Amino acid sequence: MKKQFVVLGLGSFGASVAVTLQKLGCDVVAVDQDMDRVNDIADQVTYAMQADIGNPELLSSLGSKNYDGLIVASSENLEGSILAALAGKEMGIPYILCKAHDERYAQVLRKVGADAVVFPEKEMGKKIAKNLVSANFADWIALSPEYSIVETLVPKKWVGKTLKELDVRKNYEVNVAGIKEGEHVEITPDPNVPLREEMILMLIGADKALERI
Repeated sequence: MKKQFVVLGLGSFGASVAVTLQKLGCDVVAVDQDMDRVNDIADQVTYAMQADIGNPELLSSLGSKNYDGLIVASSENLEGSILAALAGKEMGIPYILCKAHDERYAQVLRKVGADAVVFPEKEMGKKIAKNLVSANFADWIALSPEYSIVETLVPKKWVGKTLKELDVRKNYEVNVAGIKEGEHVEITPDPNVPLREEMILMLIGADKALERI
């Protein structure tokens, strides 16, 4: 059975979440007060509608109580976000994620039932900054304030050596989550195969250990 999600607020963040969930095979109901935003996404999700996301009757009016998640993707109206999160909690939606623009906002949303609160602009800013100062990393994804997963070309001093020889977990305090080469991704790389310079390593570990590499 497909998972079902409701996305309230179709700015750049909300629209991106809605379309991505749909592409991943979920049923998505997307809602925004702006009819232009609704029209822009209508043919990319299961159902799109214009409505006030702060209306406490909105979720129940959608007719299903089997939603797997609610994403409150608007941070312009704190009252509206609170009402939406409360309504979702009262309906028994198991996972509620809200967007916030500061920590005070986030604290309020957590108190009324949000299971997770994200700061998309802040998190993207951190990611871009890390990528700028870590030129060897193709991508850097924060998993927590202290741990990340990165993609990087094989360091020059590792080329020709095997993962078994390098023993990266012991010597570098990171784990190799996979290896990419062209279109091929190997999530269980052979530790006895010499690394080639065109390979891309997916490394996971503490930020300090990744920065040392």
